[in-house]
This record gives sequence, C-alpha cells and structure tokens, in this order.
Amino acid sequence: MFGISNNVRSRVVRTCTPELFHQAIHSPLVGRICAEIADALEAVRRGEMTPEDFETLKSERKKQLPIFTPHATFPGGRRLNSDAVPSGLSMYDIDHIPAPREYFHEHVAGRTEELGIVLAHVTPSTEGLRLFFIIPPEMGLEEAQRWMSHQLNDGSYDQCVKDYARSSFAVPADYILYLNEAELFREREAQKAKPHEGEDTGSISSVRNPAGTSEKDASVTSDELAFKGIPYADLIARWFSLTGGEPVAGERNDRLHRLASHLRYITDNNESLLLRIMPRYGLEEEEMRSLIHSACASKFCSMPRLMKDVIQQEEQERAQAETEAGSDVPLPPPMPRKLPPLIRLLVSRTPEIYRPAVAHAVFPSLAAHLWKVKFRYIDNVEHEATLMNVLMAGTGAGKDCISEPINRIMADIRLRDEENLRREREWKKEVNSRGANKDRRQRPEGLVIQEIDADMTNPAFVMRTAEADGHFLYTKLNEIDQFDALRGNGRGGQQFQIMCLAFDPGNRYGQTRVGTQSVTEKVTVRFNWNAATTIQKGKRYFSKVLTDGPVSRINFCTIPEREIGADMPVYGTYDASFDEQLRPFIENLTKARGQIDCPQAFRLATKLREENAEFARLSQSRVYENLSFRANVIAWLKACVLFVASGYRWEKSIEDFVRWSLQYDMWCKMEFFGAAIEEAQDGRTVNRTPGRCNLLKLLPDEFSLADAIRVRQAEGMDAEGTKGMLRQWVHRRYVTIVTNDNYSKLKYRKDN
Repeated sequence: MFGISNNVRSRVVRTCTPELFHQAIHSPLVGRICAEIADALEAVRRGEMTPEDFETLKSERKKQLPIFTPHATFPGGRRLNSDAVPSGLSMYDIDHIPAPREYFHEHVAGRTEELGIVLAHVTPSTEGLRLFFIIPPEMGLEEAQRWMSHQLNDGSYDQCVKDYARSSFAVPADYILYLNEAELFREREAQKAKPHEGEDTGSISSVRNPAGTSEKDASVTSDELAFKGIPYADLIARWFSLTGGEPVAGERNDRLHRLASHLRYITDNNESLLLRIMPRYGLEEEEMRSLIHSACASKFCSMPRLMKDVIQQEEQERAQAETEAGSDVPLPPPMPRKLPPLIRLLVSRTPEIYRPAVAHAVFPSLAAHLWKVKFRYIDNVEHEATLMNVLMAGTGAGKDCISEPINRIMADIRLRDEENLRREREWKKEVNSRGANKDRRQRPEGLVIQEIDADMTNPAFVMRTAEADGHFLYTKLNEIDQFDALRGNGRGGQQFQIMCLAFDPGNRYGQTRVGTQSVTEKVTVRFNWNAATTIQKGKRYFSKVLTDGPVSRINFCTIPEREIGADMPVYGTYDASFDEQLRPFIENLTKARGQIDCPQAFRLATKLREENAEFARLSQSRVYENLSFRANVIAWLKACVLFVASGYRWEKSIEDFVRWSLQYDMWCKMEFFGAAIEEAQDGRTVNRTPGRCNLLKLLPDEFSLADAIRVRQAEGMDAEGTKGMLRQWVHRRYVTIVTNDNYSKLKYRKDN
C-alpha cells in the first residue's frame, strides 16, 4: 500500500484506499488546477506568457494538489524517510517530453505487464510521464529505477526520485493512461535489495542489502546497519565520493584500510559489523578480516574530520530531500499533557485536534472579567490584561470550535449586559417619542455594556468605552475583516491603531465633534477580542502593517489539517455541570482588584525572555527577536490570568502551559508572517522557509568558519555577518575557539 496527503505542505499522511484515490483523481479542484496549468502552457507557446511566469504559476498551483507517496506508507502520519514502510512500488519519472501520451503508446503501452506497471499518467505540467511499477525481486528503489531505465532505453530519467518520502502530484482521471487497480492496491512485502547474478558483490550497491547472511550474521539487526538512521552503505558511498571515487586495482588495500579506520568510529570498533558492511572489491574474506583487524587495533583518537564531513553531508542531503518532498513543514509545538485546571476544563469538551486553538482563544474573554486589576511586568511597567487572539486556519478547518467555550465564559457578562441594553432601549424609546423642542432625559448612568457588536462604528466604540467605567470591552469576530467597521471615516487604518493602543498601557483614544448629538470623548482603550480567518486572508489583511506593530501584539493560533477522509470530530456536551465547574474560576477573576503580584509569573517572564534572546542569537533572526518581545508579555499576562483565576495559586502546570503558549504563538507568527516581515524590513525578496532554525544545531560539534558561512547562506543569510555571529557565540559560551578559524561547541539546548 502507498500513502496519500492533502498537499505537499500537509502534515498528515494516511494509507491510500481505492476510494481516496478515486476521490482525488475525480476532484473538481484537481481538474481545475491542472486545466489552469495546461492553459498557461498554451499561453507560453503562443507567446502570451513568459516561461518564468509559467514556472511560478505552475509551482503555486501544484502546491494545492493532493499528493501520493508511492514508495511507502507512514504509520506515524508524518512523511519522513525514517518512518517509512516500503510499499513494494517504485516511481519512475520522465520529464520534459513534449508528447508524453505518444511516448507512452510508443514505448510502454504494450509492455505494462512485462514491466510491472500499475499506473501511468501524464504529469500536471503535461510535459512529463510518471510510471508506478512493482519493484522486481531482489531490488531496491534505485536499482529498480535503473532497471526500468535500461528496459525503456531511457538515460534521462529523474534520478533524484530515490527516497521513500518522495511524493507524486494527483492528476485528473483523463491524465491517466493506464491503471491496474488490483495490483496498485495489492498489499505486498517490499523486497530487500540483493545483488543480481554476475554483479560484483564487492561493489557499493551490494552493501546496501548484503546477501548470503550466515547464522552468525543474523544477530546483526537492521538497526545496526545504519548510523543515526543513515545506512552505512550511503555513508560509505559518500566517503568514496569525497576521496576520489571507488578504488581501482592497485589501491584497494590502502583505500579499504583507511575506510575501515574511519568507519570504526561509528561502529563502536566492532570488527564483525565492519566485516558485514564493508565492500570487498574482490578481496578474499581472510584478507578483509586482517585488514579490518589492523584498522581497529590502532590507537583510538577523535573522529577524523573526513568522517564528520561524510555524516554532515548525508544529514544535510536527507534534510533537503525531505524539504523537497514537503515533509519538512514544521508542526506547532505539542500541547503539554498536564494542563492548568481551568484550561483542562475549557478544552474538556473539545475534540483533540481543536484543543490548542481553544486553549489560546479563551484568554481574551477570561481577561475581560478583570476590572481595575494591574500587573507589573519585568520592565517595571504596569499592564492590564489586554489580550487579543486571531485563529488562522484553512477553509472548513473547524474555526467555530472556540465559540461554545467563549459563550460559557461570557455568560455572566452577557446577563448584566442584557439588563443595561434594556435600560438603553427604554431611554431611546422615550427620547424618540418626545418632540424636538421638548426636554429630553439624559442618557442613563451606569450603562456598562462590555460585549459590543462586531460591526460597531468608531463613534459607538468610543461611547461604549467611555461608559464602561474601566471595564474591558469584548467582541468575537467571525471574520477578521469585520474589524474594518472601526476604520473610521476620517482616515484609514484606525482599526489597526486601536489594536496597538489597546495593548500598550494607558493609551488614550477618541474623537472631538462639534455637533451636540455627536460623540466627543477621550478614553483609555480597554479592548479584548477574538477573530477567525483563513490563513491566506489573514496574511492579506495584515500585509500592509507587518512592520507597524499589530502582528506582534496579537496572540495567534491555528488548527492543523485533518487527514483526508478523517472522521468528523465529535464535541462533548456543555451542560450545567460544565458551568458549575467553571463558575469558581470566573468568580475569582471578577472579585480581583488592584495591583496583583505574582512572583512566579515574574520569574517565568524573565526566564522566557532570556530563552527568546538566546534563540534569536542562535538563529540570527532579528524578526524573531522583535516579535518575541511582546509575545513574552502576552504569555506573562496569560500566566497572571491563570494565577488569579486559580485563587492566587501557582502550580507547575501553569508554567509549562505558558511556556508552550509562547512557543506556539511564536511558531504561528514566524510561520504566517516571518518571511514577509523580513522582506518588508529589508526591502528585498526573502527566499526561505517562514521560520528560522537554530544555526548552531545545524553545525557539527567541531566546525570551521567556512562551515558557518555555508550554514548561514543555506538559511538565506549573508556571509558578512558570520564573524560577528561567532564572536557573539564565543562571548555567550556557546562555542570556544580551537584555532583561528575553527570552533568547538560548548553547550547545546534541546529547547532551542
């Protein structure tokens, strides 16, 4: 069996069934996207579109297509080579042929059974042919593809299609030229690669899956034939490529002795294992035993630089392969298993896939219960619990999952608001019933109405804030662009100004009007809110204010994609028991007054700020550093809210939750906006993944200046900043100088 996923950026892979396969190839989305690509290609041929524009369009459209993983399934759900279970199938790509249908009928059509082909189709570009075929006995992926190349007399096939995580885009049914459904979906045991008859059993290819295993060899497990998940055969091949190629007559003994002396550092000096994995190149068994024994008997020193380079290059190549396959899309950090009691209750009726989103989204409504309560941050500035949350997720992802928990939290505020809204309606009715020249009763006092309408105008917002008597206003927006009602008529962008003013302590906002019936007020903005949007719409909405502050002041969350065809998430029941359990937490928030000190939250904020600074130094990301300043404040405010809601009690679960919340918020910000912010700041196009990696983690334990430059450049950074970065690392005691241009790691933080 093989795998299927929503698209190349999907985080979930599941086993493909005939039903899911047909669903994909008959999908209107797949048909539309491939038609758009085909139309664009015709436009290129007519001279109406440049080839560069076509490649851009094709690349963007293909990202929306479902994908198959013909080489393997992935029981863990993530498309990683290390988790692959081989399918027994191989994928063969023939690219850049002008007439793939004609090629198929001329070279393949009459030989499908002979060649073991189970699926043949035109690629989405319409300029390629893809074949899924059964791997012949005693072959691996690469060998099978070389075999197919020989059978078709094709020397130009794509030789990069050799890892298990490699994906294939779904195409419409009319792109399929041949389908043997029974064989495509047959469960089969993947064959281990074994040498062909007459093949030199001393070659590297024979090492990949050694044949003729003796009883003694049977004690060596498959796990032992790899180092850090990399097959020894691949490391050996890399070693030869870095040392001038495979040995020829006259140098076999010396080269193999040197290879053995290097491999012993990653085989625990195990002579038996070395004998198993080393190629022979014609040497007799006893000669190999003697050679390996000699290599292992020499003095043990530090691992040779060459061997370190071999390992590093193999790791980088695998990371790149997974990147190309789309499996490198990072996941948000997982939610802690043990949650603070309040959060545990609020997510208890929520399907698991929605719980992280709910755990973030509940805070604006919780904090809206705090009145005249302040907390002192680590910079000695007093803050009120201003919290704003945006849920960004795909269409149909289930963004309404936050509604019912928020409804339950807001129940007491809505009850009071209802009474004051009634009083306001009665006053309006009385005023409107009187003539223009008659005395009109003044607007009632004490009209505290906290929950405002999503489409409230700017003057109404100012009036509600003025009458709130220091309480927070709150609203929940079904779509982020509902905020545009606060834009105002005088100048655009006031809704973003309000976002910024609400977060920063003590900011005043309002308007001055001449008319007697107009609202003239200056108020301190206290405004908590929730909003939801699709990822693309959210990116567009904030695109013009990326460097102006709103993004850094908002807490973001998301909902990961569900598996194709996954069961519908089922909610628990929000009943009287739920409300009764929630009530004490809400009462604790409502009763709180004045400045509240939480030393545990203060210490946590200090610690998290230091951790953020350290990651910024290690990743060399100015964007991460800037976003983390306010993200740290947001996380600290959540800690304070939980502390108050819990009756001024602190527990370890609060600390773990808040640290996760900060990491999750930063993940979302870097994933959705990181690259765009960097581009806006630099005034140039940034070609890299949204987030930043720990650069120190990408380097070996011992590395050179040249290594550091290569790592920076691979992450899209300039070489000029390398020496400054290294000076900072030395100062911070991350590394030490070995020689002028060589360094050694001193510490490594797993949480970075």
